Amino acid sequence: MAALSAIFYFLSQHSVLALPLIVLFWLGVGALLARLTKRPGWLSLGIFGFVAAMLNVFLGSSVNAVFVNAFGVRGSGVVTSARETSSQLNDQPVWAYDAVITTADGRDVKTGFDTMSISLYPPRNEIDVPPTGERFVVKYVPGFERNVAVMRDESPFGKRLLVADARIPVDRAANQLAASPHNAAFKAEYREALQAFLARYGSEADQDLVQHYRAELAGLR
Repeated sequence: MAALSAIFYFLSQHSVLALPLIVLFWLGVGALLARLTKRPGWLSLGIFGFVAAMLNVFLGSSVNAVFVNAFGVRGSGVVTSARETSSQLNDQPVWAYDAVITTADGRDVKTGFDTMSISLYPPRNEIDVPPTGERFVVKYVPGFERNVAVMRDESPFGKRLLVADARIPVDRAANQLAASPHNAAFKAEYREALQAFLARYGSEADQDLVQHYRAELAGLR
């Protein structure tokens, strides 16, 4: 499993470098099968290799996160430094990060990633990097601990982001009701939004916010 983790690490961390290697690998497999079976159609595996290589550029880190989550064990990590690079992603600068991972048996392992290669679980179309100096939850495969998946929903920074997202429908409903205080539909929508938030995050969100929402809910009855 450690060898597989090393392969997934290389594919996710060096997706551009891996691109020609993946194409050549599948082209080689196709050439070998064509020679053994006398069927030249196997050479079309080179096309499959090209498609796989392109997909790896965009999905390699997500596939790696799924792999590490499935076969890894829990540890923790801390980002120790962050620096802006000359590369860009979606017109935004790519940042590179150094981190220290603490394994389940207490060993410290240096690793690193950037905003293009960080493996976040669960995969989403969002790049959420832990703040420098704040401990977060990771998974890693023993034997190759440098390859980690950041368990964002289990980490403090990820929980804060989930709470912030969950507040959006509550704030929207509150603003609607403020615009028309006597609208019964708006009041019902606000009540449902508050109940949903408190049911999900009543024990995890900031308790001052929770108490405020509970007071708002009581005032709607």
